[in-house]
Amino acid sequence: MTDRSASQLWEAVIVGGGLAGLSAAVYLGRSRRRTLVLDHGHSMATWEEMVENYLGFPDGVSGTELLERSRRHARQFGAVLVHDEVLTIARDDDDHSAFTLQGRAQTYRGRRVLLATGLTHELPDIAGSRDCLGKSVFFCKDCDGFRVQGRRIVIVGSRDEAAQYALAMLAFSPSVLIATHGEPPAWSRLWRDRLAEYGVPVRHERVAALRHDGGAVRSLRFEGGEERPIDALFATRGDRFHTRLAQGLGAREDAEGQLAVDAEMRTSVGGLYAAGCVTPANCQMIIAAGQGATAGQAINRDLFEENLAHHALRVCEPAG
Repeated sequence: MTDRSASQLWEAVIVGGGLAGLSAAVYLGRSRRRTLVLDHGHSMATWEEMVENYLGFPDGVSGTELLERSRRHARQFGAVLVHDEVLTIARDDDDHSAFTLQGRAQTYRGRRVLLATGLTHELPDIAGSRDCLGKSVFFCKDCDGFRVQGRRIVIVGSRDEAAQYALAMLAFSPSVLIATHGEPPAWSRLWRDRLAEYGVPVRHERVAALRHDGGAVRSLRFEGGEERPIDALFATRGDRFHTRLAQGLGAREDAEGQLAVDAEMRTSVGGLYAAGCVTPANCQMIIAAGQGATAGQAINRDLFEENLAHHALRVCEPAG
């Protein structure tokens, strides 16, 4: 990208090149909006070796392939994709209805900004777990429970979510164990009673080691030396929502730390939108893509209405 194109006023700047951001880019590109996508390559879709619940891929698709297909799709309709990390967003000095985005490489300007910055799942602090991501270490029962049916499953966590996961996984396997990894159980009495009702075992020791074979978990070794064969591990340590850029603009968050949005993905800051896992929606790839589509349509409509109000409607020139 040249300095000249970096300084131009884009109609829409999308921060984040995951499924939400790229879906919005497709809709905005097809609306003939000058659209820039800024991404620094950390989509959690790349953690998924096989996605089996994305409509239209009955044989499954890797998260990496899904992203590459989506990038091609967005470029096909004119969106410009740039590898850069956005450090700050502020109101534009020359046009207070627009935004200035400071990247590591360049500065960008946009009339509308969509934050599709997502979240990061907290990995269990167990050596070797990162090597198993998307193969036998997971974070989402709705995404990957079906993949591990009939297997020996361990849920790592000590809060209500761990208890909920363990009980939900009983629909897929009779062999489900909770490992609190040295943390005292912090689940409520309700969840404690439900675990007891269904006989879900709980191990309180720290996990000393995870043994795997090419990313396929084989066993956990607990402090004290006992080794337990397992086939799959689900982590419930929580998530980090990437809301820092929105915080700098004063955008409202919900009680969970996610960006609050309306039905059309508008935040509490005029001209700023959010879509995907940084919002309160259930964090699923296909939901993120749907939210991105919603945001793209909303941005296009809002730009249309603004242009109409300022007697600056874009009119297509006659051919020839």
